[in-house]
Amino acid sequence: MVSSLTRDEATTRAEQIRVVDYRVTVDLSGAEDPQCATFGSEVTVRFTADEGAESFIDFVHESVSSVELNGELLDVDDVVEGSRIRLPGLGEANELRVVGRALYSRSGEGLHRYVDPQDGSVYIYTQYEPADCRRVFAVFEQPDLKAEFHFTVLTPQGWLAASNGEHLGAQPSDDGDVPGALSHEFAPTQRISSYITTILAGPYARVTDEWTGTDPQGETVSIPLALYCRRALAEAMDAEEIFALTKQGLDFFPKLFAFAYPFGKYEQAFVPEYNLGAMENPGMVTFTEDYLFPSGATRAQRAGRANTLMHEMSHMWFGDLVTMRWWDDLWLKESFAEFMGAYACVHATGYTDAWVTFALARKEWAYRQDQLRTTHPIVADIVDLEAARQNFDGITYAKGASVLKQLVAFVGEESFMDACRAYFRRFAFRNTDLSDFLDVLDEACDHDVRAWAQLWLHTTGVPVLSLDTPGSSADDAAAPAGASLTQAASPLRP
Repeated sequence: MVSSLTRDEATTRAEQIRVVDYRVTVDLSGAEDPQCATFGSEVTVRFTADEGAESFIDFVHESVSSVELNGELLDVDDVVEGSRIRLPGLGEANELRVVGRALYSRSGEGLHRYVDPQDGSVYIYTQYEPADCRRVFAVFEQPDLKAEFHFTVLTPQGWLAASNGEHLGAQPSDDGDVPGALSHEFAPTQRISSYITTILAGPYARVTDEWTGTDPQGETVSIPLALYCRRALAEAMDAEEIFALTKQGLDFFPKLFAFAYPFGKYEQAFVPEYNLGAMENPGMVTFTEDYLFPSGATRAQRAGRANTLMHEMSHMWFGDLVTMRWWDDLWLKESFAEFMGAYACVHATGYTDAWVTFALARKEWAYRQDQLRTTHPIVADIVDLEAARQNFDGITYAKGASVLKQLVAFVGEESFMDACRAYFRRFAFRNTDLSDFLDVLDEACDHDVRAWAQLWLHTTGVPVLSLDTPGSSADDAAAPAGASLTQAASPLRP
């Protein structure tokens, strides 16, 4: 049974503990065996807690063989309860080690294993949002328990591996399911949320480049770049254009936000059978391989890819550097990234008609969803993780971005960007909610942003506009003497 973490449980756990770091080993050495349905998972996590508190860690597993807390082996049958592992009698400083096996995925959740029908090669990647990191290793699975992550990945010989951190090297190891596997070590991450950690492994084609520029302080900076895809699609990976867009984004966003790109390298992987368009894992962004075009592409297709690339890059600040405290404020990253994708295309790339495309496609999506019975406020009431999973929709993305575009016009573009810059400085590597962003916006402008937020972020539905021309009729060819535009909505919005 997979438990759905509630908002109240997450609040209690965040009050009890603070996570220092994770050391994770994932054993994929047997991944090429089609009969092997599981992989080895071992994690050591250090965290502080209230003395004597009891909490739990999340792990969706096939089996758990060992749970060791502060040097004491706990009874697995006693503490493992479905997808949770109970942690009794915590101290002020704690070290937990969990060893078990997890299941390969064929549904795009957790650790997905794909067998290429063209050459039989196996490709692996992870997808976690909102809470599927727990399908790979034991983790405190909520966005406000950030930590450093140290990854070791065991793979078959000849495979590449990548993660959020820099690849430090690989050497043969006999510790895995298959003797003589490669053990890949990665540099620790910054303090990030668990749902944006990632692992990529397989015989991927890889192309490298480098961006060189200046940070907001004028210092010269170099950022390693890489692209990955299946070998069968290597010729379709138009690296020159993708790298050019990536460099344009890295020229643009650090200057716009007055905050240097914070995650070292910038790699991008195009992966098969992907459930989403893309995912903003810092240091290793994943995209659907539908963004590669073996048969050629229209300008509209390339523009769509450029928009998604800029959307994901803006997440390095909105979502990765500063992360929502809980999924109620998913809009604090997705609405912002949706807006910034089009904004960056207009200001930094050759796709200067991005707002036209947004109005014709994305905003139309928002209008349609906002008229359904299933609509919800942009700032939603997310009681648990299952509710969060349903919230990745046209309201959170497209309506949120449309309303943000209106907000920029309302407070002024420079005031809005000043608020963004203050937001990143104040909350870097931390978690926020709506009130935190409204605080910095209130400081940057002289408009009543809280009243605006109440009317546009906490309500639903499309205002209906009517044009009234008194005294005229359909048969009257003369121009009306006057006209009035009226709005029907509850509540009325400016």
